[in-house]
Amino acid sequence: MKKLVLGAAIAVSSLSFAQQFGIKAGMNVSSLSSDASLSDQKSKIGFNAGLFMNAPLATNFSIQPEIMYSQMGDKGTATVLGTEYSSARNLDYVTVPVMFQYNATPSFYLEAGPEFGLLVSAKNKLKNESTGNTVSESSNYKDDLNGFNFGLGLGAGYYFTPNVGLTARYVAGLTDIAKDRPSGSDAVRNNLFQVGLAYKF
Repeated sequence: MKKLVLGAAIAVSSLSFAQQFGIKAGMNVSSLSSDASLSDQKSKIGFNAGLFMNAPLATNFSIQPEIMYSQMGDKGTATVLGTEYSSARNLDYVTVPVMFQYNATPSFYLEAGPEFGLLVSAKNKLKNESTGNTVSESSNYKDDLNGFNFGLGLGAGYYFTPNVGLTARYVAGLTDIAKDRPSGSDAVRNNLFQVGLAYKF
């Protein structure tokens, strides 16, 4: 939580250099690192949406702090006593990416930077693939998980007009989603690819 506040503070402190604000939204393709409980892990589709501010730091460099709502998690299958089950883990975060951008041209940029995340919702859904029935659907269990997520982002963007652009970013999670990981077991981390549209006011 303290790290998320620090990330927000960095974003707010840069407001004195602000030139342009904007909104952005798009699609998430998320996954989690290897989980031995699932025999076939798959990516999960979600969405992201939020606000950003872009401020120049030098001739070709700028900083872009954002406040985003971002859906993460994964899907997978497991076979228990000869019956196949599919599961979906839905992990929703409020994230504060702080991207440092290199503006290669007035329209095209590359970016990299940290992303701070606060878990706001965690729900699982389990379905029997033989019958198609939902076996269980958990209520919000976010208090059982690590409430803070830290990742590093790398991306690019292209503005078709001075106001409308296409964005793409990959965020590699560095923190374990588990609050109390059993000794000897591997950490499970978020991985995320995002693509979307941005609009500058």
